[in-house]
Amino acid sequence: MKSIGARLALWYAAASTVTLACLFLVGYYLLRGYLIHGLDLLNQSEFEQIRARLGPDYSALSSAVIDQRIRETTEYASVLFYIDIHSRDTGTIFYSSNLKGRPIPDIKGARRFDVDWDVGPLRVGEFIMAPYDVIIATPEAQVEDVMEGYAEVCAALLVLMLAMSAAIGLGLSRLALRPVRLIRATASRIGSENLSERIPVPAVADEISDLARLLNAMFDRLEASFKNVRRFAADASHELKTPLSLVRLHAEKLLAGGTLSHENEEGMQTLLEELTRVNSTIDELLFLSRAESRSITLELAPHDPAGLLANFNVDAQVLAEHHGVHFSCSHEGAGLALCEPRWVRRVLLNLLSNAINASPPGGDVRLRSCLSAELWRVEIEDEGNGVPSSEYQHIFDRFVRLKSEDRPKLEGSGLGLAICRGIIELHKGRILAETGSNGRALRVVFEIPAQPPAPRAPTLTPDELEPATSR
Repeated sequence: MKSIGARLALWYAAASTVTLACLFLVGYYLLRGYLIHGLDLLNQSEFEQIRARLGPDYSALSSAVIDQRIRETTEYASVLFYIDIHSRDTGTIFYSSNLKGRPIPDIKGARRFDVDWDVGPLRVGEFIMAPYDVIIATPEAQVEDVMEGYAEVCAALLVLMLAMSAAIGLGLSRLALRPVRLIRATASRIGSENLSERIPVPAVADEISDLARLLNAMFDRLEASFKNVRRFAADASHELKTPLSLVRLHAEKLLAGGTLSHENEEGMQTLLEELTRVNSTIDELLFLSRAESRSITLELAPHDPAGLLANFNVDAQVLAEHHGVHFSCSHEGAGLALCEPRWVRRVLLNLLSNAINASPPGGDVRLRSCLSAELWRVEIEDEGNGVPSSEYQHIFDRFVRLKSEDRPKLEGSGLGLAICRGIIELHKGRILAETGSNGRALRVVFEIPAQPPAPRAPTLTPDELEPATSR
């Protein structure tokens, strides 16, 4: 079982049931002993009655007189007692009629014992009345019936106990593990975007509260580390802007002065291109740092995705044609999506650039858009060789650069998909990668919330409108 609560409930039910079973077992033997002791008292009482009937001169009596004195008494109790009186010298001198001339089995040296005779189980008591031995036996059938009924009741109670203790154990485990579930729910919500949230610490000082405090301390350290990393990235990017700008200005000044040779001019042009790429990377890092720290606030407003995609399609066709691939765009659904068009356009351009780079010459890049009452879903699929499914979550990390067999040259800074994820998360949406329709290409999907449709005004029938018009 994966659930700790279920295991605790099972252990509680098993422990409770086993404990009750042990108590029932001990009770079984105690009750049987008590009932057998009652049979011994009955045999003792019958012996006292026989001795009283024989009188104090019983040793001088003949067997006929003994039979005469106690026969009537034994006949009255023949259903309950079996009586055998014998002497070591003369043998048996009296049998109760229910014995039919057969002696009661005797165990040498035992005064009270159980025997299993042909009439059923008997409880036997041997009493010395010198020179006679009086053996009195009473049936144990009633005791066995009582014990059988006791065992049946105990079995039923054990089944009931197992079911009830399992239910009670499950309830207790859920109550006891409620702080753990609260810790799990809170910990699952805490991410890089909300590291300031903390787990509530129970008022009771126990292991759960210690665990909550330990996790909160760990989150404090993580939050401090994330803040330091973000601050470093932002500060480093900001500090690099000024010297890079100065280097660019000096390079442009040297290039404009006309004093450089042809080879030096080409090198300076390459330097300026690399400076442009570095500046672009710094701007992207600054954007990511601000997006992850939620320093960027988007002005989300309802916009028509159809119009946004129509404008994007014009530029996308030109870009795709320039790289020798075909681009198609389709949209379904009517309504509005909550977005900021310039940021969504940036996401579309980044995804389109990746799809074009991954597709072979002459390949197709398809954009499919679908707007429902709750979501605006956009898919961009290429015809490249795709990436392993195990890498789907990592391609949105920083500096991950996709490489295809058709286009082995790596292009870009590796921040494009990370920026796309940051923008979509700022739109309160999500972005993910999937396997394409051909089973190996890559499909990137993003979803952002749509504006719910306004409630329709109730329509009135002509009969309902007529009284209002007449008034």
